[in-house]
Amino acid sequence: MYAAPANAQATRTWVSGVGDDANPCSRTAPCKTFAGAISKTAAGGTIDCLDPGGFGGVTITKSITIDCSSMTGGILVSGTPGVTVSGANIHVILRGINIEGVGTGTRGINFVQGASLTVERCNITQFTSEGIRFTPSGAAQLFVSDSVISLNGVSGGGGIFVDPGAGSALVTLQRVQLKRNFEGFRASGAGSGVVFANIQDSLVSSSGSFGIIGVTPVGGAAVFLDIQRSSSNLNGGAGIRASGAGVQVFIGSSIVTANDIGFSAVNGGAIFSFGNNAVDNNTSNGAATGPAGLM
Repeated sequence: MYAAPANAQATRTWVSGVGDDANPCSRTAPCKTFAGAISKTAAGGTIDCLDPGGFGGVTITKSITIDCSSMTGGILVSGTPGVTVSGANIHVILRGINIEGVGTGTRGINFVQGASLTVERCNITQFTSEGIRFTPSGAAQLFVSDSVISLNGVSGGGGIFVDPGAGSALVTLQRVQLKRNFEGFRASGAGSGVVFANIQDSLVSSSGSFGIIGVTPVGGAAVFLDIQRSSSNLNGGAGIRASGAGVQVFIGSSIVTANDIGFSAVNGGAIFSFGNNAVDNNTSNGAATGPAGLM
């Protein structure tokens, strides 16, 4: 006869505000923290929030889903990232989590290595660097939807920063609010990785610097941004900026208003407009590099 090992990991575990990490993280005996639960959750499994609570920062090195969408689940950290993702070929889903840095946490989510990160219905706020820092060492995908990312970045950083070291970073933002960050969204081709980002039905507002920016240094890789049905307004720098010969921005059905500059294409960067954008009431509206074709 065969007996299962006593330390077998469960495919679904639970955390509770009144749990204990010495527990097996079952529904009737939940753990106290995400860090405690992840060690008892099988790769590809799910950690659920049983009741409201603050469940602490966590480092993720295997495929996992953390789901607090049915109630308030929080991560409150000081001086550290809220969530660190670092594991070869892993897929991570974060759903319904409030991630707070209280002005001293470094990054809300720090993605170093993995295949994909999905962020759904999360609030990420008050980190000194970025709300989401996505700097994979190889090809990876980032999906963010129905989330609010605010008050991140002091004299740098901001809402979302993407800079793949190699391969390609494929980014999709849908119904995302980036508010009152130092910068809203920055895609960088500083390494050898290429960025393809699609921003739909989203708001970038009241950034201290640029709203949406693609940038490549001399000799850097390419950055392609497609912006549809979105708004970039009240930003201290350009609402939309393309800086560097490897940057191409395509924008349609969007609003760019009340920024220092509306469209800013510099250092060989290009902004292609579908001709149906509202670009007005900026200190300087700027101009698109050229039209984008409709097919």
